[in-house]
Amino acid sequence: MKIKEASLNAITEAAALIQKGGLVAFPTETVYGLGANALDGEAVARIFAAKGRPSFNPLIVHVPDLEMAEELAVFDEVARRVADRLWPGPLTLILPKKENSPVAELCTAGLETIALRIPRHPVAQDLLRRAEVPIAAPSANRSGEPSPTAPIHVIESLGDRVDLILAAGKCTLGLESTVVDLSQTPPAILRSGFIVKEDLKEIIPAIDYHIETTERPRSPGQTLRHYAPSIPVRLNAVDVRAGEALLAFGPVKFMGLVGGGAAADLPDTRIRHLSKEGDLHEAAANLFAFLRELDRPEHTGIAVMNIPETGIGIAVNDRLRRAAAAAAANQ
Repeated sequence: MKIKEASLNAITEAAALIQKGGLVAFPTETVYGLGANALDGEAVARIFAAKGRPSFNPLIVHVPDLEMAEELAVFDEVARRVADRLWPGPLTLILPKKENSPVAELCTAGLETIALRIPRHPVAQDLLRRAEVPIAAPSANRSGEPSPTAPIHVIESLGDRVDLILAAGKCTLGLESTVVDLSQTPPAILRSGFIVKEDLKEIIPAIDYHIETTERPRSPGQTLRHYAPSIPVRLNAVDVRAGEALLAFGPVKFMGLVGGGAAADLPDTRIRHLSKEGDLHEAAANLFAFLRELDRPEHTGIAVMNIPETGIGIAVNDRLRRAAAAAAANQ
C-alpha cells in the first residue's frame, strides 16, 4: 500500500492504476472512496474482496460529467432536471441501466438499475477525467465499519488491500451521499445526506423518504450491517453511565454522570463534541471520525446526546440508528 499527497503526478499514477485494474482510495466531498474501473469485472471483484462486502450489495459508479452518465443510464426529463440542479455534488441517482451497458454486473448486483454520482471534489474530478473510465467506489473501509473521512481511516481499515491512497486531508462533508431512486414512481429518497428532502421537493414535489435496511438492498447504503462500532451505542442519552464515552452535541453543562459528577469533567479520551455550538453540518462532518475515536475497548459503550431530527440532522440520526442497531447485533 502506498499513500501519496494528491499531486498531479500522484493523480496521474492513480489513473493508470485504475486503468490496469488496481484499487485506489481517493477523496470525495463526502467520504473517501475505494475506486476501481467499473468496466472491469475482475477489478470490481477486488473491491468486494478488500471490503468483505456482500456481492449482492450494489456499488455507486462515479463519473466526471453528465455526458458519461448518459452513456450508462437512461435519463428522462426529471432525471436531467435533478442532474442539472444538483450535480456535481453529494447526490447519487438510481436510474434504469442502459441496455448493453458496459458496466460490470457486479457494480449493479444484477439489478436493472445503476447508481450514479458526479462528485464535486477536485481530486475526484481530476482522477475521473484522467482515468477516462467510470469508477466504482464504495466507501474505503471494511464493511460494517464507520466510513473513512481522512486518509488515516483508510490505512487503519484496509491496510495493504489498496494499491494507492490519494491523500487530500479531511473530507468536507463527512457523510455519504443522499441516494434518490428515480427508477420508480413516485421517486424516493433511499438514503439521507446533505441534500435534504426540501432541496429535492423544489424539483420533484412528490418525493418522500423510503429509507429502510434490508438484507437484499436495491441501493448502496441499505444493508442491515452498517456503521457498527464494536461497543454498544446508546442514543438520546441524558446522562453518562459508568465506563461510557460521550458523543456530545451542543452544551453539556446539564449532562451528569450516573453515580455523581458532571459530563463536562470527563477526560478527553471519553468525550467528543460533534458541535459545541449545536451546528448540524459540523456534527455531520465529525460523526464518523468521532465514532472511530470513541470506539475503544476500555469504554463500555458510547452515549450519544439527542440530535435534532431536522435538515441534515435526519441523515446524522439515520447513521447513528444504524450504528446502534448494528452494534447491538454484534453483542
